[in-house]
This record gives sequence, structure tokens and C-alpha cells, in this order.
Amino acid sequence: MSGIRDSLGRVGYDLLSRALSECQGTRATGKLRVSGKPGGVFHLRDGCVVAVESPGAPGPEARLLRSGRISGEQWAELLREAGGTRWPEAGLIAHGYAGAAQLRVVCMMAMQDAAFAVVAGDVEACDPLDAAFEPYAPVALGEAPTRLLQDAARKLAAVAALPQPVRPDRERPVPVPVPDEIREQLPPPHKELLAHADGRRTARDIAFATGLGAYTATVGVARMLGEGLLELPEEPESAAPVTVRELPTGALRQRPSGAPPAMDPTVFSALSSAVGSRETPAPEPPPTPGPLPGLVPGPDPDPGGIAPSLPRREPGANAPSLPRREPGASGITETLAPERTGASWKGFFRLRHRIWTPDSGT
Repeated sequence: MSGIRDSLGRVGYDLLSRALSECQGTRATGKLRVSGKPGGVFHLRDGCVVAVESPGAPGPEARLLRSGRISGEQWAELLREAGGTRWPEAGLIAHGYAGAAQLRVVCMMAMQDAAFAVVAGDVEACDPLDAAFEPYAPVALGEAPTRLLQDAARKLAAVAALPQPVRPDRERPVPVPVPDEIREQLPPPHKELLAHADGRRTARDIAFATGLGAYTATVGVARMLGEGLLELPEEPESAAPVTVRELPTGALRQRPSGAPPAMDPTVFSALSSAVGSRETPAPEPPPTPGPLPGLVPGPDPDPGGIAPSLPRREPGANAPSLPRREPGASGITETLAPERTGASWKGFFRLRHRIWTPDSGT
């Protein structure tokens, strides 16, 4: 993995270095937000970095809780006593959970580890400096930005020089079966790495689960890979191609216009045998109604065949006449064309309802 040193890229590294150098030159106070993966926030006071927060590395709180130095109930009680203070340093010292020097070391290690996580990742942009100054667990004496970045770059180069280098948030190792006598001789950090390396956690995930630093977990995973205690799972094989069955050529033939759809011979024989076993006579088709007396079919007003043809009254003295109103008397009747003054739309609908249909039953 020769390209691990360039995982950040010279463009991103130079962008971060230039932004922090400007803050140092102007002795700025505020926070500099770095966008990227994982990204982070650099808190500065008078041009010096006093805290770094990043989702790629555990902070001081996670280091104290995950390492077992303090329990969750004790931490919650400290927060209640401090009135919701984010970093209850005074309570930790008063209850004897940690000394002042120990807390300074924990905060310094967390700041350097977060800077390493930012440098080992991808830097996309650096937002303008925000004047708000709300650092979490700041160190008393800040560190120069140039020195902090150089320390992170040296750590990244040390990881790249290992026989099996890894990135903090990329590889997900799995343990190798190790005899019990060899497992007992391993140092405690290696035992924790073996216990948490399950093929789903990266070095960053193991750091959050154990309270170790991201750099410490990354170096431990890389060394254990070189020693044969861990291994990287093989890349998943590509998905098998999906087999598509081709339809027979006969099923795609175009049937002639007006022909009924063809039925599968197997289905047709099954239906024929079922109908024949019942011996049920087929129903006779309903009689076709003849024309009404005195009426002959007239010209088809619907050449497309959408609506039935309108019967026309046969002229004659004995032809029955239908009562009709004057056009416009009901507000619905409309006058037809001059050549069809003997019928109206209202009379057409009345006559249409009198014609037999299969659904009427009469």
C-alpha cells in the first residue's frame, strides 16, 4: 500500500497547512472547520491550537469511559454536579478519578490523535475562521499549528513504513486462529484488538470501542497483520449474472386482425375435459331483437361504430308518433339538423332504453 502517504493528497495538506499558518500569523482566536472525511474542527487561541475535535478519533471523554477509568454512572453524576459543564475537570480531580497532570496528558493526546485522523483522511475545504470559541477539554498551553501538522505527518509516514500498512477508516481485519499459549503471551492492547477485530470494524472503530487512540489502533492493526495474527478478508466476488430465459419464436407471432387470442393446448384440453365431465348443456344465445314495428334503420350517425345506429321513423299515416315538446321547452331538448327534425336527442335516449340488451333480461 504505497499510496497511503498520499491518502490526504498534497492539495488538501497544503490547504490545511496554509489556513493554519494564516491563523498563527494573525494570532487569531476562534475555530477553523475542516470539511472532508472525517474532517474536524481546530480551536485556536492567540494563534495556537488548544483543542482538535474529529469524528475520526475518540476524545478525552471516550478515552476515560472506554478505558474503564470512570464508569458511566460516575460521569453522569459529575455532569449533574457541574451543572451541565461539557468537561467536568474540577469534579474529576475533586473525586479522585484523575489527577490534574493526568488530565492534561489525556487532553494533549486526544488533540494530537484528532489531528492525525484529519491528516490521514481527505481534506476538501477549510471554512473561514469562526470567532466563536467553545473548545471541549482544551489544553492549558496551546501548540503551534505547524508543529502539530508535522507531528501528524510523521505518524502517517510511520504507518506507511510498516510491512502491512492500513488506513484508520478503510480496512476491516479479522482474527486468525491462534493457540491459547500464544494468545496469553500477547500484550493487553493486542488482546483487545483481537477481541474487537471481527471483520466489521476498522481501526477507528476499534479505537472508539477500546478507548485507544486512532493512531495506536492503526499501528497495532498494521503490526498484527504483519505478524500473522490478523488478516484482511478477501474481496467479495461479483454477483453472478442473471439468466434470462428467451421466449419461443412462436409466442411472438402476430395474430391476424380480428382473430381471437390463441389458447395454450394444455389449458384447452384441461378445460375441455372439465366441461365434458360435468355434462352441462351450453346456454343458448339470447334471441336477437327485431326492429320495432313501423321503424326502419336510418343512416348511421356514428361511422366509427362506437354508438348504435339511430332508427328513423318510416313516413306514413299509420306510423305511431311519439309525443314531443317544443324545442327548448324543458331546457334540455336540442333542435337537430333541418333534415332530421322528426327526432330529438331526448327521444333517441328514450328509444335506446327500450331496445333489448343482454344485461336487461327482458
